Amino acid sequence: MNIDSIEINFSTDALWMLNIALAIIMFGVALDIKLNDFKRLLKKPKIVFVGVFSQFVLLPLLTFLAILIIKPHPSFALGMMMVAACPGGNVSNFFSKMANGNTALSVSLTASATLICIVMTPFNLHLWGSLYEPTNEILKTVALNPYDLFKLVLLILGIPLLCGMLVNHYHPTMALKINRILRPFSVFFFLILIVIALYDNLQIFKNHIHLVFFLVIFHNIFAFIIGYSTARVFKLNSQDTKTIAIETGIQNSGLGLLLIFGFFNGLGGMALLAAFWGVWDIFSGIILATYWGRKK
Repeated sequence: MNIDSIEINFSTDALWMLNIALAIIMFGVALDIKLNDFKRLLKKPKIVFVGVFSQFVLLPLLTFLAILIIKPHPSFALGMMMVAACPGGNVSNFFSKMANGNTALSVSLTASATLICIVMTPFNLHLWGSLYEPTNEILKTVALNPYDLFKLVLLILGIPLLCGMLVNHYHPTMALKINRILRPFSVFFFLILIVIALYDNLQIFKNHIHLVFFLVIFHNIFAFIIGYSTARVFKLNSQDTKTIAIETGIQNSGLGLLLIFGFFNGLGGMALLAAFWGVWDIFSGIILATYWGRKK
């Protein structure tokens, strides 16, 4: 069976709606962010370093090393690299709050990661994908342009982040009112899109999910462990450790899917892995956050 011939049904309209949903979610997250959040982080550069180091250096690097050992199918390997190159998922803020983590840190790291990923997501995908010969062959066939990738990430995440912060800075009361409505609506809208995508591709998932099931679960748990271990090595407190673990383990696979359909023509193995990541990390995030939230 040719894995890459798997055709996941994701129409142009669905892609546009996913684009809009991600932009709205990012705008909603930014409505909670103040410039003082960044100033507070600058007073604790160690936490910023650990968060960025765990998410944008260790996760892609150790994912690459895991791929060298496991040797998954090339498109699955590139899907893992894509997920590892993406910033943390927006629901990480919600999970950090559930886990009794440092919610302010989580929101600030999400904002910082979004700014950094405009450069680091294209860089990491291109770097690690080029170093592994099987994935390098795929990159050659699609002629990935890092600049185009940069523009798309900037449009979907960077601009909504900036707009939300500006609204909060100049009209804080309005930002609070908008966010009360926008935050639950945008997350609900995003989940509805995932459910629709799963429903439209239910037979494909039934027939092929076994190919990525254990790979995604391993990769997700691996990401949580990387974040948790890194924070412990740097001797962060319990709240900050949980937050770093969640920020590293909850990845923005929705952005990954957009990039896969935008630049890789929905390559079957990549799309299947990223789509299951998007479902699984919400499930694993709820379990982990509930466990930590109840643990005294």
